[in-house]
Parts: sequence; C-alpha cells; structure tokens
Amino acid sequence: MSIFSGLDEIVETDYPLAKRTWYGLGGPADYLIRPQTIEQLKEVVQRCGENNIPIYVMGFGSNLLISDDGLRAAVIKLEAGRFAQTQFDPAEAGLTAWAGAELTRAVLTCVQKGLSGIEALTGIPGSIGGAIKMNAGGNFGDIGAAVETVTLMDAQGSVFEKSKPELVFDYRRTNITARFILNAKLKLAAADPEQIMRTVKEIWIYKKNNQPLNTKNSGCIFKNPGGGSAGALIDRAGLKGLQIGGAAVSEKHANFIIAQEGCKSRDVMRLIDAIRERVKEQFGIELELEIEIWN
Repeated sequence: MSIFSGLDEIVETDYPLAKRTWYGLGGPADYLIRPQTIEQLKEVVQRCGENNIPIYVMGFGSNLLISDDGLRAAVIKLEAGRFAQTQFDPAEAGLTAWAGAELTRAVLTCVQKGLSGIEALTGIPGSIGGAIKMNAGGNFGDIGAAVETVTLMDAQGSVFEKSKPELVFDYRRTNITARFILNAKLKLAAADPEQIMRTVKEIWIYKKNNQPLNTKNSGCIFKNPGGGSAGALIDRAGLKGLQIGGAAVSEKHANFIIAQEGCKSRDVMRLIDAIRERVKEQFGIELELEIEIWN
C-alpha cells in the first residue's frame, strides 16, 4: 500500500521543484503535497511522521533556493482549497488571510476596499504564510505591524492561536516556532482608496527604479546588518557584476543575485559564499542570509 493511499489527489511524486521557485532552479522532491483542508494536512503530517519522511513547507518560492540534487522529503504547499481563502470584515476593518493567499492580491484588494495597513508590502511576492514567517517587508514597513493573531499547527497536528503581545515580530523574523502557519488576522484601518493607491504607485516606482524586477532572482539575498545596508557593502566591495557560472550580482542592486541562462543552484551558492567572504575580509561583517536554502 502506498504511504499516501487515499490522498492521491493531493500528492505528486518526483516533483520538479524548479517549477515552483522564482529562481526556476533546483532538483525534484520525492513528494509535493497540496492539502485542501486542515484535516488533510494533519493526515499528511501523521503519515510522514510514521514513515520518517522529512517535511519542508513551501510558500510561493519567491525567497528560496533549492539544491540541484533536490530533496528526499515531502514538500507541503498550503495553496489549495481553504488555504487560499481571504475573508474581509468591513465592520472591524479586518482581514483573515489563510497561509496560501497571495500577498500581492491581498494588498490590491485592500486598496479597492479602502483598507490601509499592508500597502507597504507592495511589490513583495509571496504567500501570506511565508510573509508572516519571515516578517516580510522593506523600506516602507513590514507585515508584522498589521498582524494581530495567527492560527498555527505544530508537528503533532495540534492547532492553536498566538496573539500579540505574545506574538513578536522583529527584522525578518518572528518568534513563531510552530511548523505550520494556517491563517492570520490582520488589523487594518479605513482610508481613502485613492490615497492608498498613490502610496502603492510611489512604492512600485521606487522598486522599479532600484531593483532588477525583470530578471530571474529571489529578492534580497542577505539581511541588512545592524541598521546598515547589505547591498551597499557588496557594492563597496566592488562585487556588482561578479559572475560565477550562470549566477551574477545585479548591476542595479548588489543584494540581488540574478540567475542567467544555464544557471544552476550551485552557481548561486558559490556566489553567495564569495560575497560573504569578500565582505567579511574588507569590512569585518558577517552577512546573514535572508533567502532560504534547502539542500
């Protein structure tokens, strides 16, 4: 009997993960699993545990680099059925967004409904779950400022909530340790849709002028150290344009690594190592990864 017998409609085997990342890189996973309900998710987690199958949780793959060798594991994506839903509460100016809901679409829907609070996330690709896990944001703000409560599930299948002030958001991290973020309640504020849209357009123009948007990349590679700028350090180290294999440091923004034709994940990893070594050598600063690497 198959390990996932009875769940065949949500399980794919030997799945090419490159199709699911913004880099378009990486090898296959033994299983790609897309539960549609919490009950299915619990069943999948239980069967993985019983069969000693490692679990990875994937959002939209926009901040992720996967090994060329792939993963001997189950990759779970909460993107189907219930996990893609959003519910607005106009009376409370609130939004309940499930883990697989698309962040960009949520931002634009809030604009249309005259709800302010997450427009600072304009131009940041990803899922609500992934954005919360890493407290996604940029120069204009982060998602943690709007999050009031998250619903979580641990590795044993127990579902529970965590709310502020117990819920803490810092720069590119939270204190969430549970394996799965199921949904989140966001507190927004009523505002003029035209004014919110002006903010969205200003942020979009800024990003278009300062980031290599029309390339295969995975956003910022490194976290900004101690209030400084990782991109500025890489630039000062003379690394703009540095290329290893098919991976190159962007000429437009030095904290972006572009995957060119023929690029492999190992090229990006080697370039990451070269950048960290040069910045440490010149400035004594150890750059910390913002991107996730699965290998």
